[in-house]
Amino acid sequence: MKNKSVVSDRLRQEALNNELFEQAKDYALDYMSNTMNSPVFPSQDAIDQLEAFHESLPDYGAEALEIIKKLHRDGAPATVAQTGGRYFGFVNGGIVPAALATKWLTDTWDQNAAMYVMSPVASVLEEICEQWLVDLLGLPDNSAAGFVSGSSLATLCGLAAGRNTLLQRLNYDVASRGLFGAPEIRVVLSEQAHSTVFKALSLLGLGTERLIKVPADEEGRILIHSIPKLDERTLLILQAGNVSSGAFDDFTSICEMARKAGTWVHIDGAFGLWAAASEPLKHLTKGIELADSWSVDAHKTLNAPYDNGIVLCRHRKALGQALSMSASYLEYSQQRDGMKYTPDASQRARAVDLWATLKSLGKQGVSELVEDLHQKALYFSRSLEQNGFIINNKVCFNQVLVSMEDENLTKKTLELVQNSGECWCGGATWKGKSVIRISVSSYRTDYKDIDRSVAAFVQAKEVAVNTP
Repeated sequence: MKNKSVVSDRLRQEALNNELFEQAKDYALDYMSNTMNSPVFPSQDAIDQLEAFHESLPDYGAEALEIIKKLHRDGAPATVAQTGGRYFGFVNGGIVPAALATKWLTDTWDQNAAMYVMSPVASVLEEICEQWLVDLLGLPDNSAAGFVSGSSLATLCGLAAGRNTLLQRLNYDVASRGLFGAPEIRVVLSEQAHSTVFKALSLLGLGTERLIKVPADEEGRILIHSIPKLDERTLLILQAGNVSSGAFDDFTSICEMARKAGTWVHIDGAFGLWAAASEPLKHLTKGIELADSWSVDAHKTLNAPYDNGIVLCRHRKALGQALSMSASYLEYSQQRDGMKYTPDASQRARAVDLWATLKSLGKQGVSELVEDLHQKALYFSRSLEQNGFIINNKVCFNQVLVSMEDENLTKKTLELVQNSGECWCGGATWKGKSVIRISVSSYRTDYKDIDRSVAAFVQAKEVAVNTP
């Protein structure tokens, strides 16, 4: 007997409905054309409209055209215009056009990049991106790359490889025996290490209370003379781009000292590692090639789409062993199997987006992009300083820390800037005081965007000064 119509029948029909996908394209193009002039943060009315999504799960599914119409009508106005030119929060980059178009295309591929047998194209492009990254950043030949969601996970992977390697050198296999009764290893890092580093260490069973936190100098660089004597039991974490000030540690001096001691060095370079690819700025990363592992985000300074994090490790075998898994149904090949270098089995084909980004820019384009962001950060800081704002850091990359003479005035000004819709940036604490943190990270930002944002700062300050 023929089965009655079921949901799969409707879905098959929708999959062949070009009208649906043409409509989605039109909505996307409409969003793109309006982003540059939209409020950077949504209005309260737009946020209130999100109530339209609150409902019980219906018994019967809605038509696909109805769904995308609802998202465009009720959802799009409540997005943050991160892809515009006046978003300076959280070091979020824009999207290189070729990579955005690639993402549209490859979303229809919907590849699982876990193994070569699942997606040969993802495997090959991962291998190519790995080679390009090693060359672009000046890392040791044959360094391995794993493509993950972001530098939080990339840091976890690099530190896992480091932890396991240190314990293996002490004749202890943590993968089989766990941490129960394991030889003690030390973790040394800056007191200003990124919060995701502390989270990764906690997840790896290395805790937070017993870490050796080293003081930083006035720009946020780890103080070399305060680093304890290093040895083969030590995991040392450095920064390429302090999360607030953008400052870079002295990699050459510290890494040479660490290599002599047998210490594993991981560099957190979420946004700053890309300075290595810029001719005018590569001096900031001198010595990074001496480390053992690195974490970096392509969706920050490089302007690849979300989500696109990368762990890199000079010890290919160590990274693979730390993240390996086995099962009878897995079909590993002689080609690259991406899951060997990440914690995930199922994973989207991020490297395709990354390949398109790098292919679009080329070596010279990456260098120019990184330098351009730096120059605009300098321009932003000078413009604010000329208008009476205090710049609290030496702008060495793309981070600007701003304040007023009074801490409450700083907080009020930040709140007014955020609510203005003209631009958006976040707050932070620097040397015990509240500051406004500006991250210039998107290629979409031009000097007119910065002038417009500075005007918003000036207006916000005037209102804050005159408001009890």
